[in-house]
Amino acid sequence: MSNPSLLILPGDGIGPEVMAEVRKVIDWYGENRGLNFDVSEGLVGGCSYDEHGTPLTDETMARAQEADAVLLGAVGGPKYDNLDFSVKPERGLLRLRKEMDLFANLRPAQCFDALADFSSLKKDVVAGLDIMIVRELTSGIYFGEPRGIIEEGNERVGINTQRYTESEIDRVARSAFELAMRRGKKLCSMEKANVMESGVLWREVVTEVGKDYPEVELSHMYADAGAMQLCRWPKQFDVIVTDNLFGDLLSDAAAMLTGSLGMLPSASLGAPMANGRPKALYEPVHGSAPDIAGQGKANPIACVLSFAMALRYSFDQGDEATRLEQAIEKVLADGVRTADLLGEDGVTPVSTSEMGDKIVEALTASL
Repeated sequence: MSNPSLLILPGDGIGPEVMAEVRKVIDWYGENRGLNFDVSEGLVGGCSYDEHGTPLTDETMARAQEADAVLLGAVGGPKYDNLDFSVKPERGLLRLRKEMDLFANLRPAQCFDALADFSSLKKDVVAGLDIMIVRELTSGIYFGEPRGIIEEGNERVGINTQRYTESEIDRVARSAFELAMRRGKKLCSMEKANVMESGVLWREVVTEVGKDYPEVELSHMYADAGAMQLCRWPKQFDVIVTDNLFGDLLSDAAAMLTGSLGMLPSASLGAPMANGRPKALYEPVHGSAPDIAGQGKANPIACVLSFAMALRYSFDQGDEATRLEQAIEKVLADGVRTADLLGEDGVTPVSTSEMGDKIVEALTASL
């Protein structure tokens, strides 16, 4: 039986630096846990444009379609700001999401106890926080037609259309229910059914899908109230499912509950492939941070946690994903910090590479 395949796309800026630390973790799993992957690398974003004149080649796109999972670093940077929109680095990432039909975006907001003081909220509000937002990623107001800016009378009018089909809502709802079954069996669906017909349909379809998951406690909340509750007492939630626009807003709000973007992974999942695994792209939430690229200041934890998500959701290795998460928690509890997490007394400053080494040491200590 062949090893599962993993395509790594380090990308731009700090992407190659943080991905190098993920490679250490991947190697550790092969050497110590018998988890071997067929790993290959490719170019995406600005580096692909520099090499090939396009942010994503057809050949790399085809490899992504065939891989069991894709792990991406980051794309973009000011060097590419003046490029034509069609070849900007971000177009490579958007093409991956679109052509792989990655409709369910999983954004965890997890606050390690050792970092609870970094949140702008009170420590008791966020300490131990572990929630997951499932955002519909390929439809809704960002894609609906008609759209554009038109002339109407003596002024311009901007138009965007919020549009969802039953099947689009159904499939992301099922992804969220399946996720809830693997976690706390509690799901909150957020929309604006009080003022939007698309929200009415969303609530109806999610409720109908919920009948297939009787073990999951389903609740509904207006998205604006959900934003308020995330700031008031986020630990009341486990899994949240919402549309593209509200998911964009709510997941960014939830991200900052944890205190550092350098800590946050994400997964974008699509329909199952022939082997039963979903098409999947894993990436840290942070950007390419070109201002610190090459300086050893980047925090690799978000990228390493993205690999932990791959272990859990693409490779059915939930126990090993937990092992990796606990290793990171141990490193942080020991006061080891990259540059973005400094500010406390008694911490040990480390470089990007040293943080990767510390995580591998903690993994070894877990055996």
